[in-house]
Amino acid sequence: MGNKGVHTDSVVLPRLVVSAPWKSSGKTLVSLGILSYLAENGDDVRSFKKGPDYIDPMWHRLASGRECYNLDTYLMGNWGCLESFIENSMPAKGRLVLIEGNHGLHDGLDLDGSDSCAGLANLLQAPVLLVVDSRKTNRGIAAIVKGMQAMEPRAQIAGVILNRVRNPRQGEKQKSAIERYCGIPVLGMLPHDDELSIPERHLGLTTVEEMAGAANFIKAAARMVACHCDMKRIREIFHKAPPVQARRREKAVVCGDVRAKIGVFRDAAFCFYYPDNLRALTDNGAELVFIDTFHQTGLPEIDGLYIGGGFPESFFGELSGNVGLLRDVRERVETGMPVYAECGGFIYLCRSASWEGRTYQLAGCLPFEIGFQRSPVGHGYVNLISSADSGWFRKGEQVRAHEFHYSRPLSPNVCCSYQFDVVRGSGITGKRDGALYKNLLASFAHLHAAGNPGWAPSFVAMAEAYKKNIRSEFEKSASIY
Repeated sequence: MGNKGVHTDSVVLPRLVVSAPWKSSGKTLVSLGILSYLAENGDDVRSFKKGPDYIDPMWHRLASGRECYNLDTYLMGNWGCLESFIENSMPAKGRLVLIEGNHGLHDGLDLDGSDSCAGLANLLQAPVLLVVDSRKTNRGIAAIVKGMQAMEPRAQIAGVILNRVRNPRQGEKQKSAIERYCGIPVLGMLPHDDELSIPERHLGLTTVEEMAGAANFIKAAARMVACHCDMKRIREIFHKAPPVQARRREKAVVCGDVRAKIGVFRDAAFCFYYPDNLRALTDNGAELVFIDTFHQTGLPEIDGLYIGGGFPESFFGELSGNVGLLRDVRERVETGMPVYAECGGFIYLCRSASWEGRTYQLAGCLPFEIGFQRSPVGHGYVNLISSADSGWFRKGEQVRAHEFHYSRPLSPNVCCSYQFDVVRGSGITGKRDGALYKNLLASFAHLHAAGNPGWAPSFVAMAEAYKKNIRSEFEKSASIY
């Protein structure tokens, strides 16, 4: 099941990073427009999103018709990002790959910018298309672009798109200044359009499922870039990327029977899953069984359960009302079935949650009552150290993750065992995260399998052991009769 070796190949892989000087400049609009335009015109296009974001990839998937993967050097490391990028871009022949940045081109935790979008662009040797908000400036916009070019790490900015241009006169003045002082072409001038913006919510952009007319929005974005951008020249930028040295692991092939079946809650309430995490489970021999918490009133025959994050607070009435599923989860936990839950999944497993003046009864596997506040309790990258040995992690293991939650236990000091000490972040108590009960592990942290390579093998091994134990207990009880 481990690595057999690493193979290095030189691969022609046309690719492009879409970034901006700062967040909310329009890079998601441009990315969606380009993806949809290329897909509609018959191109085989794949996409990635820098950072830990779950919501933008949903929009990418709708625009391209293909899965979108995350690239985050903090969560995954450089090698993890390169491996995911190559593996999820192959086969490369005839394929175009778009990577949407997060925040600003040079924003990041590290002062040297190694974890910024510019750092990722350099890691991937990918040219950058810079989306610049043109409001409140004219020729001075060239100074912004010049600064983006000059700051380390220096990214190869191959073109600029001006967004929210007030009128053609402003756009032409900005275009002339950028091309004169920065030496790069302006390849598009998008007019200001209040209708073409995705509403934001407390966890970022509205999800595809929540926004009526999402598909029409994406089609409108494609029409906008087709009308106001030089798509021929933008397409050419993809091909400016040099051949990439693709280091790919040789993976063992899982043969024979499925080792274990792992259920995955997947619907509008629980929709935060990194595709790489799901594939890591299948690569280790799991068969994934997707479960709709709105319509399925009991658990199917599974050997483990994965409950991701999402927006359970928007559906507490439905979740609390599905007493059959809540009961099944609680009973399976008591039998020792391994359950891994993140954020929204952690809330689901708690005793109750209070939201907008009402209290909802939940699974009751963990002794917490959850409340919500107006500002984030935890928001950003998390560094955890395992303080206990379990089937999930060994004592002393370090885990890098991400959290973004407005929820917290109303009484955090209840008696509970924990997997982690919090070095950076908030977790469940401010100092501890990863509530443990039998073979259940639930936390506010979202981890990525590439940065935590032992997680998926451990999960599948625990599910397989549970399966064998349940079968053994059944055979023992059957022999009595």
